[in-house]
Amino acid sequence: MADNKVAFELVAPERLLAKLEADMVVIPGAEGDFGVLPEHAPLMSLLRPGVISVYLGDRIDRQLFVDGGFAEVNPRGCTVLAERAQPLDEITADAARQELRDAEEDLADAKTDHERERLGRLLEIARAKVEAAEAR
Repeated sequence: MADNKVAFELVAPERLLAKLEADMVVIPGAEGDFGVLPEHAPLMSLLRPGVISVYLGDRIDRQLFVDGGFAEVNPRGCTVLAERAQPLDEITADAARQELRDAEEDLADAKTDHERERLGRLLEIARAKVEAAEAR
């Protein structure tokens, strides 16, 4: 790891989305966003659907949307294992809004508690995607 940088990896089941050195990484933790700087105290956190922002210097270099997963910060850096992830610039607001409408319709038609729980999670992800796409 370079001096005064944090090693960052984002791994999704289908591919390694990022492996780089950053000045700071902001992660959507289950209890709120948290920033990871070099020499950050070790921690593990569940993730909520949202955007990971990778900073080089004082600017955001890239943003990646994650559906959930967990993050581990240790002396070597920060690793995020995401359920699903994609670069934010691949998400359009129109597609995200359509995904949200579809999720709302599917949830309204759900027949079982298990199905409602699963679809409720998809609705939460779709809402976060819309928010992220519209904020870009």
